[in-house]
Amino acid sequence: MVNLEWYRSFKAIYKTGTLTGAAGSLFISQPGVSLHLSSLESYVGYKLFERTGRKMLPTEKGKALYNFIIEPLLKLEDAEKHFQKSTEKHTPTISIGMCFETFQITLEQYISSLPFNVIIRFGEYPEMLDQLDKGILDLIITPQRGSSPNIEHEAFSSETIVLVGGIDTDDEPFKSLVKMKDLAEMEIWLKKQKWYGTAGDMEHLLRFWQLNFGKHADFRPNYIVPNLNSIVRCLSGGKGLAIIPDFLCKNEVEEGKIKVIWDQAEFLGEKK
Repeated sequence: MVNLEWYRSFKAIYKTGTLTGAAGSLFISQPGVSLHLSSLESYVGYKLFERTGRKMLPTEKGKALYNFIIEPLLKLEDAEKHFQKSTEKHTPTISIGMCFETFQITLEQYISSLPFNVIIRFGEYPEMLDQLDKGILDLIITPQRGSSPNIEHEAFSSETIVLVGGIDTDDEPFKSLVKMKDLAEMEIWLKKQKWYGTAGDMEHLLRFWQLNFGKHADFRPNYIVPNLNSIVRCLSGGKGLAIIPDFLCKNEVEEGKIKVIWDQAEFLGEKK
């Protein structure tokens, strides 16, 4: 019979890409993770990962197994969470999904004062909406509306999406084009600049381009960094452009470290 911990270790390796990372996320030893993997591979009769340097890449059969077990495994983990909740009569646990930057700005400083236990999960919005619909998450903070009739929506806050640049970015030619309302030349100028973006989310840039120029952005950022806060730090005191929510760069703009390049981006504001 397959040990459930074999599947847990398999999932952790798949997510982290290393035995060390999997061991850290499961709070067990690396040899223990390695033993679980070898036992599972022996049971199914084929290799689940290819060892390439420091990374472990899933084989095609490994990908197939992951897709087959991930949903039932998440349901089991959710059952554990609810079992724990039922034994904590005076301290309920709430699972909340949101982006990393929203957590830092809105919730991080208040965590210690909350009268309930909290599990914060970061991820992409479509994935979090799916987990909310399945009951894995109790609530999420997202700019996207779900289509499921089981999801209730309520305004949490508002944000304005702005085009910002490093303080050393020469934006005078662009401002002249804005005054002339020459969208074609504005687009050409923007494409010539160095852009910052994040690996998991191009939504802000794509929406900005579609709403301003009526077309899909046909380029990718030059520099891909971990998150939106990283973009702000990279831009501070330097050059380059990015599309980000105004609340993430408010202090840096006021301190003169970065600047808003195009005020007309304000019409992109929307409720979260």
